[in-house]
Amino acid sequence: MKSFLLAVIFVVLCSGSLAKQSEPKVQVYSYSPGEFEKDNVLICHVSDFHPPDITIELLKDGIQIPDAKQTDLAFEQGWKFHLTKSVAFKPRKGDEYTCRVKHMNKIKLFSWEPDM
Repeated sequence: MKSFLLAVIFVVLCSGSLAKQSEPKVQVYSYSPGEFEKDNVLICHVSDFHPPDITIELLKDGIQIPDAKQTDLAFEQGWKFHLTKSVAFKPRKGDEYTCRVKHMNKIKLFSWEPDM
C-alpha cells in the first residue's frame, strides 16, 4: 500500500511539471448569423489553456449579461482544457458584446463581430 501511495504522489508531482502553462485561445461568435433585433445566442469558446484556473464572463457594453450558462470543464491530451459559455441575446445597433477571460491573473477582452 505504501509503494502504491508513493507512486500516486510521484505521478501527481510529475504531471504538474510536465503540463506547462498555456494561454487560452478564445473564439466569440453567435449561434446564428448576427442580425439586429433578432433573438440569438452569444457564445464564447475558450480552449487550449493550462492550468484550469479560469473565469469567463459575457458582457454587453461592459456589464455582465445575466443567466449565462457554462459547460463543465473538460480536458484533452496534454492536460489542456476547454470551456464554453453562452447566453441568449438580441443584438442592437450600437451595443458592444464581449467575452472577458481571466486566466492566471491576466484579463483579456474579446469582441463579438456581427455578420451584418
